[in-house]
Amino acid sequence: MNIVGHHHISMYTKDAKRNKDFYTNVLGLRLVEKSVNQDNPSMYHLFYGDEVGTAGTILSFFEIPNAGHKQPGTETIYRFSLLVPNQAALHYFEKRLENNGIKSERLYYL
Repeated sequence: MNIVGHHHISMYTKDAKRNKDFYTNVLGLRLVEKSVNQDNPSMYHLFYGDEVGTAGTILSFFEIPNAGHKQPGTETIYRFSLLVPNQAALHYFEKRLENNGIKSERLYYL
């Protein structure tokens, strides 16, 4: 058996509203589902993805307002990359991030 990809990646956020604003308004992802954590119904669970919620495009966030601050590399997802179809799209998102005061960097393949 081989792993052929991922279904979704789950992370946490301290602020569901700011999280939604970034992923929908800045990155243009679709809010696929807004629910609650089945183990803790007081906790929001947000899902973003492409226009139809295709497996492999899904980012999932649990809202934990009182979560402590983690240091990069200590049980955290510190950085992930999103794939765009071409250089024009890459330039579009670089400008979009810059216009929203968000630092980004290019990933170069060898």
